[in-house]
Amino acid sequence: MSVKPGPVNHPKHYTSHPSGVECIEITQHMMFNTGNAIKYIWRADLKDNAIEDIEKAIWYLNQEIKRRNEMDK
Repeated sequence: MSVKPGPVNHPKHYTSHPSGVECIEITQHMMFNTGNAIKYIWRADLKDNAIEDIEKAIWYLNQEIKRRNEMDK
């Protein structure tokens, strides 16, 4: 069964990276916070507000740093 592109499955900003790779192919193998950070960096220049997406990536990275620091206690 083939899934048609659309706003839920494969919207344009999901599939228009110059590499031709969809971000989820990479991030599904990562922890949540690091995967989301990569997702926002990956798509930053494919949407309207790159700075906002980079700030979101930083937020997720900070959450991951906090999580890991708490694990080390």
